[in-house]
Amino acid sequence: MTMSPPPPDTDRPPPARLAFDRWTWKEIAYLLANLPMAIAGFVYAVFLIGVGTGLSVTVIGLPLLALGLRGARAFGRAERGRARAMLGVRIDEPSPMRLGRQDRGFFPWLWSQLKDPVGWRALLYAFIRLPWGVVTFTVVLVGLFVLWPVLPYLARGMANADRAMVRGLLSPSDELERRIAELESDRGVVVDTAAADLRRIERDLHDGAQARLVALAMDLGLAKEKLTADPEAAARMVDEAHGEVKVALQELRDLARGIHPAVLTDRGLDAALSSIASRCTVPVTVETGLSARPAEAIEGIAYFTVSELLQNVSKHSRARQASVEVWRSGDRLLIQVADDGVGGARLDGGTGMSGLAERLGAVDGLFVLDSPEGGPTTVTAELPWRDRTGTPAKPARP
Repeated sequence: MTMSPPPPDTDRPPPARLAFDRWTWKEIAYLLANLPMAIAGFVYAVFLIGVGTGLSVTVIGLPLLALGLRGARAFGRAERGRARAMLGVRIDEPSPMRLGRQDRGFFPWLWSQLKDPVGWRALLYAFIRLPWGVVTFTVVLVGLFVLWPVLPYLARGMANADRAMVRGLLSPSDELERRIAELESDRGVVVDTAAADLRRIERDLHDGAQARLVALAMDLGLAKEKLTADPEAAARMVDEAHGEVKVALQELRDLARGIHPAVLTDRGLDAALSSIASRCTVPVTVETGLSARPAEAIEGIAYFTVSELLQNVSKHSRARQASVEVWRSGDRLLIQVADDGVGGARLDGGTGMSGLAERLGAVDGLFVLDSPEGGPTTVTAELPWRDRTGTPAKPARP
């Protein structure tokens, strides 16, 4: 009785049978190939460790060991491919070695290669496989002639041991790989956000205060020319220029507040949130329960998160009232902004929600939106809490 092989995307083989199906033959072939692969890996590991360690007192020892670890990565890749094809083990490839700016130069490169955990684990795998390769080759070879009635069960047991070794030493660390992918994504978000902020500041300066100051300079030049010929006209032009100066100063203050408001630096998050709440077109109640101020970066992100959310309340919610609550829970700073508007807000709705979620995610934060059609809307944001160094605790507002 034979049994059809499982789909290629599964790592769970069918039950072992007395009859030799295709899956059993794959396991047998894998176990027979263990010996030549184990010999090659053992020789490579012993040669690399012996020569690399022995020559470490010279200028070529450590570079040779670093290059050997890159070769161990290639050996591990080949073994993962063999296990994937013949044992059906689904193993993701580890992240490739990426050299950042801090790794430029010979010695930084050498250190980054020598501390590569993937290469060292592959080298350990190659070193310990020789006894196991001898055992599997001997048992399977004898079983093909003497123990063939029970060989499928023996092959399955030894193949399962191989699966465990491959998963234990050659598979990437799920948590580490996930964290690396998150950090790479977050780094891109931070870079894009910083570039967008710089473009916004440049645009606001060019289209606002800069254009107004250029017009002001031209008006003052005309007033200077008319000062002797038409003093009254010159006086009117100076009065208009004075008004333009006030407007330009207000625009510069607004721009500075958009970069980092002075009230946030001087008086903290409570006063800064009360300030932006007073400018909202909807009545807003602000409650903070912070006995100390968080780090400057976390405080700034919290401020701009609430500012963006209250702008959305003013523009889109058609609410009659809103509320802002800020408190600390363990090592997290929690923010909740709610309104009684029409709801229907979405992360892909073009109201800046997706940008907020990305910014919070870039600093290990969370962004949760609850906005059913008809309302109400509740947005909960979480940020990691980091203490502010050298700043005394500020009592929470009653």
